[in-house]
Amino acid sequence: MDDATLGFIGLGVMGAPMCRNLASKSHRTVVAFDLRQPAPGNAVAAGSVEEVVERADVVFLSLPGEAEVREVAMAIPAGTAVVDCSTAPVSLARELAGRFEHFADAPVARTRQAAIDGTLSAMVGAPPEFFRRIEPLLRCMATDVTHCGPPGAGQAVKLLNNMVLSVTVLALAEALAVAKASGAVDPQVLFEALAKGSADSFALRSHGMKALLPEEHPARAFSTSYMLKDLGYALELASSARLELQAAGTARRMLERTVALGFGDAYHTAVLEAVKKHLSDR
Repeated sequence: MDDATLGFIGLGVMGAPMCRNLASKSHRTVVAFDLRQPAPGNAVAAGSVEEVVERADVVFLSLPGEAEVREVAMAIPAGTAVVDCSTAPVSLARELAGRFEHFADAPVARTRQAAIDGTLSAMVGAPPEFFRRIEPLLRCMATDVTHCGPPGAGQAVKLLNNMVLSVTVLALAEALAVAKASGAVDPQVLFEALAKGSADSFALRSHGMKALLPEEHPARAFSTSYMLKDLGYALELASSARLELQAAGTARRMLERTVALGFGDAYHTAVLEAVKKHLSDR
């Protein structure tokens, strides 16, 4: 794989900086395509998925979800090595592993800034031999690369990661709403104190301090709609195991309310708006 030409399909919020880092750090030719976004300057622009597939030995995907991954995958020959960095259902990853000779699901976590900096966390489901082949390429985009198990395991870890994150952000939003409504404690003091206690977390320090506290939920970050999609995949996995999840189910309902309030494209911390609306309606 030292001289392999690489393909990259999907140049959105996360995909574009990932592609840029892959091209600059792998020292390989990277052929890239997206329906809406241009290829990064250090990649070779392709005019279609088919052109990427024709020119590349290994194809990376970074697409919005199940429908897009499935559509693109059907246009890729079975002999192509595919690394899907999208977040999609576990069942789809297992299906694609049966279709392609070499396949890995390698969804990524952390922020857009981490994608820009090349400090993502990649969670990989793949046969051990294929994982060893693609790990150096993944490390062009991620500082943490974890082999989680066979195909599907990477998606499982990513979905459960986002499930825990969504529930935690909802809990922080509710704590913030109680602090403000009751006047019992200054919200800034509350979050600073929580960060020194057993409620401390990455979610508190990043999502809580930087978004919930100032009530800033920008677009072009990880949106409410995307979190709702991922949470739906996690609940689908739970349902396949005949489990009914209470906290995650509540988080999904609150995210659905957030979308209904018009915050679907806002950073998923906008769930705070649904919490406030729910409290004001009581």
